[in-house]
Amino acid sequence: MLTNDNDILKAAEDWQKAGRGVALATVVETWGSAPRPTGSNLVINDEGAFLGSVSGGCVEGAVVTEALDVIASGKPKMLEFGVADETAWNVGLSCGGTIRVFVEKVGS
Repeated sequence: MLTNDNDILKAAEDWQKAGRGVALATVVETWGSAPRPTGSNLVINDEGAFLGSVSGGCVEGAVVTEALDVIASGKPKMLEFGVADETAWNVGLSCGGTIRVFVEKVGS
């Protein structure tokens, strides 16, 4: 079951109140086959804990890693992930696609 937006925002608020650094990742664009729609969110704290989903798969690990850099530097990042149709078929997916994810630090 996917986490709803209120749960994600509550986790971000709770982590901030506990003194954790927090980043929010948001799907801002999709093309082709994308497992999560535009507007999907993933919240990450400075310990690498996360809640939500931007891809439903292997992209989450890369987004968490990049989010830790964003938390440390305070500088937002635009990430792009894509799978070519041929590659997607080889790994058992029906078609390829691309997603763009914006990662920003929450709070000060």
